[in-house]
Amino acid sequence: MIYLDNSATTQPKEEVIQSFQLASSQFFANPSSIHPLGGRVEKLLFTAKQQVAETLGVRREEIIFTSGGTEGNNTAIKGIALEHEQRGRHIITTEAEHPSIYDTCISLKKLGFRITFLPVDENGLVSVEQVENAIESDTILITMMYVNNEIGTIQPIEAIGNMLKQYPKVFFHVDAVQALGKVPLKLSDSGIDLCTFSGHKIHGLKGTGMLYVEKTTTLFPLMHGGNQEFGVRSGTENVAGAVSFVKALRLVMEQFKQEKQHLIHLNEVLREGLSKLEDIVIHSPSHGAPHIVNFSVLGVKPEVIIHTLSEKDIYISTKSACSSKELDESRILIACGKSHEEAISGLRVSFSYNNTVAEVEQFLKELHTAIEQYKEALG
Repeated sequence: MIYLDNSATTQPKEEVIQSFQLASSQFFANPSSIHPLGGRVEKLLFTAKQQVAETLGVRREEIIFTSGGTEGNNTAIKGIALEHEQRGRHIITTEAEHPSIYDTCISLKKLGFRITFLPVDENGLVSVEQVENAIESDTILITMMYVNNEIGTIQPIEAIGNMLKQYPKVFFHVDAVQALGKVPLKLSDSGIDLCTFSGHKIHGLKGTGMLYVEKTTTLFPLMHGGNQEFGVRSGTENVAGAVSFVKALRLVMEQFKQEKQHLIHLNEVLREGLSKLEDIVIHSPSHGAPHIVNFSVLGVKPEVIIHTLSEKDIYISTKSACSSKELDESRILIACGKSHEEAISGLRVSFSYNNTVAEVEQFLKELHTAIEQYKEALG
């Protein structure tokens, strides 16, 4: 099997699965229970947060464990909006966001919030100047992805964060789900107030993730009850999930330190191979994240390519897995100014550190064959 759909989900590492199993079987008590078994689990949860804090260079009390990217984004955006709406009801985002940001902002619009959707250029980028010019007196939040999940665009998060230090009343939320372990990330003293991560994008388990909440940032919780997770996320904690997330985080950050050039090389091999094929347009910017390459085969339906490749045990995708079953044009590609033909035919290859050059070369060979077979069938 050649698996090239790692931006949709990754294969869990065996060490991560083992950590989940161990925590589930031996640390099963409720961490809120006052008996010794509960105390052991509470200590394990404390240790997990401390390890995250050390890995990411933040404070333990700034870590909120979640079920993944969608919950993290909703908690951050709605939490800021509802907590601070007396001060302002204006939110800034971009036209090229993941559905869990884009649709969340749309939902707040129905509640009377004003949303500015910044346009992006042909590479999916916004500029620092665009963001700053959009800030108004009642702006309370700026929210955007660090790395675009469809085309791999890297937004200038560091520069935006530094600029926003001049606007202390404006919160900055970053969706770093596709960035973690793939591009450099700095949270402490970055101007970032909230940051979302997901476990199953870094060889962790589905249903695990975390939200970084800077210590002075206050949120209106989406769930009320037992006051767990510093009151931000009530409900009995998924301790085994948290432990497995920490394991995945530590492993992927170590790989990033040692093997980041490997992803860059895979990207270069794929781009070079695609450039030799006819009727292919590459949408991903050359300076984007190394693990994502989005392209169109003009005149060929993307589902045909995907199904033909899957028969060879090769797996890629179209757009975001959250919307890939909707056989329409990509909102992201349209936002980048692509034509309708390009926007309905986008294909995404996404790597992990486990992929090899041989797999990329085999993919290119089978892609060429699939295109030729399609053209022959049309006569």
